Amino acid sequence: MHIFIVLLIAISLSMDAFSLSLLYGTLNLKRNFIWKLSIIVASYHFFMPLLGHFFGKLLFHILPLNPEFIVSIILCFIGIQMIFESLKQEKEVKVLSLLELLMFGFAVSMDSFSVGIGLSAISNHLLLCSFVFSICSGLFTFFGLNLGRKLNSIFGMIAPICGGMILIILGVIYGL
Repeated sequence: MHIFIVLLIAISLSMDAFSLSLLYGTLNLKRNFIWKLSIIVASYHFFMPLLGHFFGKLLFHILPLNPEFIVSIILCFIGIQMIFESLKQEKEVKVLSLLELLMFGFAVSMDSFSVGIGLSAISNHLLLCSFVFSICSGLFTFFGLNLGRKLNSIFGMIAPICGGMILIILGVIYGL
């Protein structure tokens, strides 16, 4: 039963990575960016629960920033960027900076941080839980990006514009 609960949490944590990857994938990303972004998201989902567990309470005590506000800003930024990128007449996005990839990974892993705060109540095997979260989110990101890429080939320029608008709306709602 214990591993079933951990797997359900991993799937839950991976769902926003999947949905945002689906939207971001409509930018017709190069294959190497899909792999990089999947690995970055997986890495964040490994380390964020551990950081949440060990430093979460201390960090939020020192920095009174609201994590939802930070995620809101990041989602809006990514959404605006998606819209601008889709308006370019290029077939493929040439370069995604490492900072953009890291921001995406951070945005979709914030919930892993908060889960990490209470993770010891669920399991004593924190590394195993983080590993399961990591694998699950990496796979969901990979499949979301590839499915988004396929949607882009079917729907063209409309898909990333709609995806960008959805991200901006999510960012505004998240920030409220």
